Amino acid sequence: MTAAGRPQNHGLSIGAVLAQLRADFPDVTISKIRFLEAEGLVTPGRTPSGYRQFAAADVERLRFVLAAQRDHYLPLKVIKEQLDAADSGAGPAAALPRPPRRLVPIDAPAENVGLPVADDFAAGKELRLTQEELLERAGIDEAALADLQQYGLVRPGPAGFFDPDAVLVARTVKAMTEFGIEPRHLRAFRAAADREVGLLEQIVTPVYRHRDPEAGARADEVVRELAALSVTLHTLLVKAGIRGVAGC
Repeated sequence: MTAAGRPQNHGLSIGAVLAQLRADFPDVTISKIRFLEAEGLVTPGRTPSGYRQFAAADVERLRFVLAAQRDHYLPLKVIKEQLDAADSGAGPAAALPRPPRRLVPIDAPAENVGLPVADDFAAGKELRLTQEELLERAGIDEAALADLQQYGLVRPGPAGFFDPDAVLVARTVKAMTEFGIEPRHLRAFRAAADREVGLLEQIVTPVYRHRDPEAGARADEVVRELAALSVTLHTLLVKAGIRGVAGC
């Protein structure tokens, strides 16, 4: 049933919706739900006095949006396109689309699950986060962010915005601080990453310079494959080193 035809006296208040979502999305707020409504991601009904009334389908849409943002960092525009496609599908009962998942070869050994693949490095539609959004999503304060920036672990773009990976970096460093590791101890990670990126640039730059119209696409594919292999190699070398330390 559409929002216009939805019964108005059996819906959930925004507070009740928040209570349902909090178990899986502890960072969600009433302001966030209102923002998603303003962006057209969910359209609750209204009581005659103007109070929001959310149906069960609205709650499921919110779960999908929040999961797509948290787990896959999809831009709201892409999420809305997926929801609109579902809405225009097989009628009101059309299922919500599932957020994309990393595909692992069916014969991949179990220990390789979770290692990066080339598609993980594909350029998606840009999602720009303000400093306030980064702090909220990462669960850190301004002082912690200042430390991350001081040691090059998180870098805003030219316009001052952050990308979704900055959230993951901040969360990871925050988890490491619980073991007594401070951002200043992690400068070696930044330096190692920059060296790896520099190596990839040396390899693909000549390809980008070709006049062949398809050269750019080939170079993009090469850099994605090499990036995945580089991170995989790094992960495996660390695993091997840890086994030696632990005497495994």
